[in-house]
Amino acid sequence: MKNDAIMVTGATGTLGREVLEQARRTGLPVRALSRRAALPDDVGVTWYTGDLAKGVGLDEAFAGVRTIIHCATDIRRFKHDIPAFHHLLESAKRAGVEHVVNVSIVGTDRIPYPYYRIKLEGERLLAASGIGWTNLRATQFPGLLDTVFTVLSKLPVVLVPTRTVCQPVDPREVADRLVELALDGPAGQVPDLAGPAVHTVDRLARTWLRAAGKRRLVLPVFVPGKAGAGFRSGALTAPDRAVGRRTWEEYLAEKVAR
Repeated sequence: MKNDAIMVTGATGTLGREVLEQARRTGLPVRALSRRAALPDDVGVTWYTGDLAKGVGLDEAFAGVRTIIHCATDIRRFKHDIPAFHHLLESAKRAGVEHVVNVSIVGTDRIPYPYYRIKLEGERLLAASGIGWTNLRATQFPGLLDTVFTVLSKLPVVLVPTRTVCQPVDPREVADRLVELALDGPAGQVPDLAGPAVHTVDRLARTWLRAAGKRRLVLPVFVPGKAGAGFRSGALTAPDRAVGRRTWEEYLAEKVAR
């Protein structure tokens, strides 16, 4: 079997859906992995049922795959991400996969936040795997901030971390870059990808509230410890890599404004 297919993990997630859309345009065979038994009828994509955390169904899904774009993560049970990455890499080796493209988070090496530690451990596993690899770190997606502010705004006061800045980037732009990297050879750690502008979190919250038509007090609070210090250090941003084009304001106008 000729290894020329692109496999996308996490293909039903926010980023994975965008990656699939871009991967279709390459002209190469495209596959997608899902835990679901009932798979989508998706033109241009061959879907496989598999469970990364359990290591089930992966050998069949990866047979004939040249490149894996790894977008899968379980943010609610993120400790599962490490065994999932082990299973992915082991199966990829057996299948003769040549290149694994991984997406991570800007600041994961500088902020001792539990989820970030898991992402950093995944990066280390990939680098030590013996498989050709590329790792891209991106800043926060607007949709994540949207979800956070939706939850926080259920209270009369929206609490946000003080002196913290973010640099939202459109997942479509991250998807474009991941597919571009997948078509190239393994490149190791590549430059970060960040949105076009840096914002304080309290400003993001206020502009979100205005777009959502909600009146709430935004109160910055001091977050103690090393994680809080990491947030205040600007480690969530990459101002020298502000290559994204879609702005936070454009996102609000399209997705939030009423």
